[in-house]
Amino acid sequence: MVDFEGKFFYFCRLNLPSIWLKPIAMKIICIGRNYVDHAKELNNPVPSRPVVFMKPPSALLISNRPLYYPEFTKDLHYELEVVLKIGKNGRHVQRAFAGDYFKEVALGIDFTARDLQSELKKKGHPWEIAKGFDHSAAISEFIPIERVNRTAIEFQLKKNGEVVQKGNTKDMIFSFEDIIVYVSQYFKLQMGDLIYTGTPAGVGPVQIGDKLEGELFTKTTTESLITCEIK
Repeated sequence: MVDFEGKFFYFCRLNLPSIWLKPIAMKIICIGRNYVDHAKELNNPVPSRPVVFMKPPSALLISNRPLYYPEFTKDLHYELEVVLKIGKNGRHVQRAFAGDYFKEVALGIDFTARDLQSELKKKGHPWEIAKGFDHSAAISEFIPIERVNRTAIEFQLKKNGEVVQKGNTKDMIFSFEDIIVYVSQYFKLQMGDLIYTGTPAGVGPVQIGDKLEGELFTKTTTESLITCEIK
């Protein structure tokens, strides 16, 4: 972690040796309940505006590293999502320009302590500790947006070789552009910010020894972008 003029950044190494990303700013912005079927499977109302929460930078899990099962939960869930990397700064972004704010996408796994989240929700308390704990935001390397169908990105998650989640961004309640317009009303978007755009139906628990693999369907092939073993 490096301090640039009072702002802290993480550097993430990709699979290619000696190649370093630009600094990734501290904001990890997440969108909840962005697929109708996922909202219904958790008995949540379908939102009329984006549900926004944040994760701290210590939540990042990079380079296909394993996740060690947290001691404070007995019901750890996976949630595969398409992630945007913000490419320029902006406030109050207008919809006509929202698409200019990202040029790369990745796959991310939003790990959730579901039992802890449910307990906190029942009490009406914030549930950041169920979502933002250390290494709860696994992230793959980024690929150029030109390599995928920008308005209909298909992706899936395998657990121990079996497909458990399938999604397509065309089914999102709020599009990438909708999210950028909405979020930028409240937070200044900065280069390197990450936006986890929501998970489709099929979320479920993991146990020690499970292996997760996230695949993205590009215009020409299916790419395995992220793997994570639970230890």
